[in-house]
Amino acid sequence: MSAHVHAAPAPVGGRLLNAVSFVCGVLILAAFAILALRFWGGLGAVTNLNDGYPWGIWVVGDVVIGSAFACGGFSVAMLVYIFNKGEYHPLVRPALLASLFGYSLAGAGVIFDLGRYWNFWHILWPGYASPNSVMFEVAACISLYILVMWLEFSPTFFEKFGWTNAQRKVGRAMFFLVGLGTVLPMMHQSSLGSMLIVFGTQLHPLWQTMALPAIYLISAITIGYAVVLFESCVAAAGYRRSIELHLLTPLAKVMLGMLGLYLALRFGDLIVRGAIATAFEPTLQAFMFWLESIAFVLPLWILGTPAKRANPANLFVGGAVLMIAGILLRVNSYLVGYQTGDGWSYFPSIPEMLVTFGMFAIEVLAYIVITRRFPVLPREDHAPAGQAA
Repeated sequence: MSAHVHAAPAPVGGRLLNAVSFVCGVLILAAFAILALRFWGGLGAVTNLNDGYPWGIWVVGDVVIGSAFACGGFSVAMLVYIFNKGEYHPLVRPALLASLFGYSLAGAGVIFDLGRYWNFWHILWPGYASPNSVMFEVAACISLYILVMWLEFSPTFFEKFGWTNAQRKVGRAMFFLVGLGTVLPMMHQSSLGSMLIVFGTQLHPLWQTMALPAIYLISAITIGYAVVLFESCVAAAGYRRSIELHLLTPLAKVMLGMLGLYLALRFGDLIVRGAIATAFEPTLQAFMFWLESIAFVLPLWILGTPAKRANPANLFVGGAVLMIAGILLRVNSYLVGYQTGDGWSYFPSIPEMLVTFGMFAIEVLAYIVITRRFPVLPREDHAPAGQAA
């Protein structure tokens, strides 16, 4: 393999207090206030959950969608360390940072939705393990993966504080951590699909299929690349850095390849099962299915040619649209397509949505703080004025 020379990562520098961080701070404080009421007065004090819909936007948004958005680190690490594509190495650390906070907050988000949240530690205690449970596999894999990612990202902190000995020790174990960091998200992302299979006839035929584990895994990997495109474009604009087109353009092509595989599996499964006919019925589920499908197809048009992939605006829009498609797939399969029976309905309350916004605000604020003060993004020799540390 040819050697790839990359600029060493360096802190971006600059002020931590700005309009974005202020808005994030307000959302975080609002979320914490609502969560205090939730833990004091119970789920009914702030949510619209009921016996028919025991899972709501907190599980779907913070965990199912949040963990899919956090697959950028896993997706890029696969390219670099498994498929030996060293040219993408500068994207690993920023993608891993976004994944680290995404998964950590997804793990915390689970606790919000548990009625008996004080028993959360049972998940981590071997005596309570239930190996036959899909939910147990999801919980165990996410918990282990969070630990693995913190270890994978720890050299960033060691570099900042000059702890070379600790950095060397983690470096020796990195091959093992990368292996775990590849297997664990593959297991739990597919298990999020397996969990839907357990719903049986309560899930609409447009989403109920034995192919759900593969659908969820492949879509998560694809969304991971979309998040990297989106994040890289936003970071370049926000920090006034040059955009890494030499990396993002070929990465977009990889993303489209995975997207083609996903669409072939998704529609092939519907045709083989004969469920495609339900997509033409006058129902909310059919409408939402086509909305989801259009969102998945659009990036093929937005980024379908080399010239389009060389345009930063197209990379940003294509990544954003694919992220929306991933949201729709998960909302549709866990909420819209879930038919628990007559007499039950669910729509998230304003406090529920504010908590979800607050969780994403924590991730954005943490990304700003870490990238400004720690070596995450590649060093730029000619940083704009006011951006130096």
